[in-house]
Amino acid sequence: MSQKMPAVVHYDHKDGAVELRDVRVPTIGKEDALLEVRSVSVCGSDVHMWRDKLGHKPRVPVILGHEFSGVVAQAGKRVQGFKEGDRVASETAAEICGICILCRTGQYNLCPQRKGFGHYADGAMTQFVKVPARCLHHLPDGLPFRKSALLEPSCVAYQCTAVNTRIRPGDFVVVLGPGPIGLLALQVARLQGALKVFVSGVGEDAPRLDIAVRRLGADRGINTSLEDPVEAVKSFGDGLGADVVIDAVGISETLRQSIAMVRPGGQITKVGWGPAPVGFSLDPLVAKGATLQGSFSHNYGTWERVIQLVTDGKINVEPLISRVAPLEGWHEAFSKMEERVEVKAVLTPNGPI
Repeated sequence: MSQKMPAVVHYDHKDGAVELRDVRVPTIGKEDALLEVRSVSVCGSDVHMWRDKLGHKPRVPVILGHEFSGVVAQAGKRVQGFKEGDRVASETAAEICGICILCRTGQYNLCPQRKGFGHYADGAMTQFVKVPARCLHHLPDGLPFRKSALLEPSCVAYQCTAVNTRIRPGDFVVVLGPGPIGLLALQVARLQGALKVFVSGVGEDAPRLDIAVRRLGADRGINTSLEDPVEAVKSFGDGLGADVVIDAVGISETLRQSIAMVRPGGQITKVGWGPAPVGFSLDPLVAKGATLQGSFSHNYGTWERVIQLVTDGKINVEPLISRVAPLEGWHEAFSKMEERVEVKAVLTPNGPI
């Protein structure tokens, strides 16, 4: 194995500070595995890091990439249940304390000392990545690597929509933002029995709204460049609004819309990130007696369920995959996702899959 490998590295907190660099192949510990990366998908947060638009400052330099799958190339001496040649996908919690009450009760995604791949620990936009064995999950033979790269965002959507949000058969659900998380949350809401699911996006999201309606089962796509999303939601049913709103955008405006369109006693789950201040009163939320909550990341149980749902096609990730490219094609992949021309790009650091 060569001691050097190419990697997509975020090297400074400024616009455009990402480039392809040669880095050293990592050395693993006794409880780690070295993964040969077969697929790694581009997240919106990767694009935001490229443009220095995150609400927090990740470690620099850091190798990007936290949505990945691959083959075990080497297993540490204490690793059990995984061996060289196993097909696997990885969770994102590269480091956790392991001793706090959150870690000990399976909520390690909320550990205050958690450090994620591609942000505070080197990620997988490279040929080999060091992963703690506790992060690994076996992949069924019937799940190709191109799809397994989207397991992580599918888990984010499942944790948000099925674990942290209560959706009952017959509910009216609105998803704000037809990005990958929003399109996956739409499908999970359907699995939970939502009667109607609307998806809202801006003018540039028109192709993604079309995917939501034509391929993923949304009842309606709302283009906010053409109509007021709050009015569109309130024009349905009894006019009181949505039982559940999933905010997969995260900016101040979509939070305002969420509060305006949720029905009294309803739920808002915010899974999208945004650094800007709110800038408006939350009194309408109080007056409605509605619930506003956040949802972050995922845990082991969510992964095991989502792997089966994606393998069985109950969560359909194929319509989201708009590009499969070598690692050297990272810049165009980032650019097309920034322009919303594409939904999800998958990079293949070790050749075609």
